[in-house]
Amino acid sequence: MGDYVPVGIFLLIGTALSCIILGLSFVVGTTPKEDPEKLSAYECGFDPFDDARARFDIRFYLVAILFLVFDLEVSFLFPWAVTLHSIDLFGYWSMILFLIILTIGFVYEWKKGALDWE
Repeated sequence: MGDYVPVGIFLLIGTALSCIILGLSFVVGTTPKEDPEKLSAYECGFDPFDDARARFDIRFYLVAILFLVFDLEVSFLFPWAVTLHSIDLFGYWSMILFLIILTIGFVYEWKKGALDWE
């Protein structure tokens, strides 16, 4: 039971700090004036121009997919870098091969113009 005392202290301090910050926001914060434009469904004050089901440009999707691919690359690099001292040469060269394949894919996308926004 003694192992859980630090966890309990942490939870008590976290809860107390959260309540203090929340209470201070009510005490110090100001309420804005009510404005019919501000309270409308579209906070910016403009009516929507088009249908919500309008088509988007394919470049938005392409950029999102490319971001996911290279974001996953970084998520594989962190554990590899942390365990680099304990893996053997096979682990090292398999990650180098993985990075080379991703670099080839990146250069291919760059040459095809997927990263150009015109």
